[in-house]
Amino acid sequence: MLTIAPFGHPFTMMAKPIGACCNLACTYCYYKGTLGSRESNEQSMGTDIPSPPHPTSKMRESLLEEFIRQYIEAQTVAEVMFTWHGGEPLMLPVAFFEKVLRLQRRYANGRKIANCLQTNGTLLTDEWCRFLADNDFLVGISIDGTREQHDAYRQSLGGKPSFDHVMRGVELLNHYGVEWNALATVHAANVGEPRRFYEFFRSIGCQFLQFTPIVERVSHQTGASSHTFLPSTTEGGELIPCSVTPEAWGKFLCEVFDQWYQQDVGSIFVQLFEATLANWVGVQPGLCSMGTTCGNASVIEADGTVYACDHFAFPEFRLGNIRQDAIASMAYGEQLRHFARQKTEALTPQCRQCSFLFACHGECPRNRFVRDMYGNFGHNYLCAGYYRFFKHVTPAMDFMANEWRAGRPLG
Repeated sequence: MLTIAPFGHPFTMMAKPIGACCNLACTYCYYKGTLGSRESNEQSMGTDIPSPPHPTSKMRESLLEEFIRQYIEAQTVAEVMFTWHGGEPLMLPVAFFEKVLRLQRRYANGRKIANCLQTNGTLLTDEWCRFLADNDFLVGISIDGTREQHDAYRQSLGGKPSFDHVMRGVELLNHYGVEWNALATVHAANVGEPRRFYEFFRSIGCQFLQFTPIVERVSHQTGASSHTFLPSTTEGGELIPCSVTPEAWGKFLCEVFDQWYQQDVGSIFVQLFEATLANWVGVQPGLCSMGTTCGNASVIEADGTVYACDHFAFPEFRLGNIRQDAIASMAYGEQLRHFARQKTEALTPQCRQCSFLFACHGECPRNRFVRDMYGNFGHNYLCAGYYRFFKHVTPAMDFMANEWRAGRPLG
């Protein structure tokens, strides 16, 4: 049975206890260099992907405890989901997350606690996988497809390919029975091979697949090599070379959808397609970029600073710091509510009159940096690609929506 919202959770705050520290140097990483130093990591990491060094940024135990206590207390539901992200969180020792579990038990107050951890997979070991399995962690693995598609932009700090290390990590997760899903970026090296991309994930037994397009801009002054990315509120700049075009993104979505629809509905869960179906039947999707509002994906950095969104970690979107500000006041405060409303209130006239507005709600605001057909700034760069996709899948979505409303299983 298709679930249409397998990734949805009421109120989430992504935690980055390691900051920007990472053992990879992905070309498109918008986070690299913000809290850590690539140069300092290169000196300690060497040219391959060995055991991690001491991280240059780490959440202190007192701050970790304060975050866990406040985060649980701020929830209004019986189950609390913690999402651990980076950088690369496995650069922290297993002992750090053992401490996390002890603190979660201390402050749970009868609530069920769940943990999700996003990793590049290269540092997974038997010890890590036993820990993850024993404590029911859901693991997200960052992998961009086949060896060639993945290694094009996901390399070690010394420029070495990472695909074999990632696949070794996937094998370990499978061996220990750890539940995992794949998080893939779609970029210039794989967007032109949608069939090969999707078949790869089928071949490795992936049952939950998330993919997101690379659309990153840099300022003309600093150039692409500096990785000084521009926020969506800034006009101009230039796309980094590995970004997708709207046309290629639309074609990619259509071809992957056709494969999924013909073979795997109900057996492989593709987040974007399920979110689209959710909007088709009028259910809030589990993918924030396709929802009516933002504001349910805030992030806390290693120093306790909280931002409205992982992709809006700029001063104007800073909500506060848990050393001085309560998580509850930030999560339910006016500043975040204003940020959430802007997704709808800032839609361009072209968006508002689009027959598929219900299907994407203007998509992620981080991609709204071009002008619409009437010359208004703030239109989504990927609009043409999404329009092509929605038009292509309309018959299939209409059919699945009718089946879902009738209570009949899909797939």
